[in-house]
Amino acid sequence: MGRHKRHTSPMLNSRRCGATTRSGTACLAPAVRGKTRCRMHGGAKGSGAPIGNQNALKDGLHTQEAIEDRKALRA
Repeated sequence: MGRHKRHTSPMLNSRRCGATTRSGTACLAPAVRGKTRCRMHGGAKGSGAPIGNQNALKDGLHTQEAIEDRKALRA
């Protein structure tokens, strides 16, 4: 390699992302400072599910009460 004007050793020596890619290999991107994942695998600010995720509450089909009701109906 030629002589780089910028200092690349911090980038090369930084901690790597702990995620696994779809091909099954480890992600080689550097982790976000203070996190264990890179910006593409959830280390970016604001990533992840919102607190009190309401997306999971769609129809109530899989609630504990609904499952018990169906079991009682079959019995």
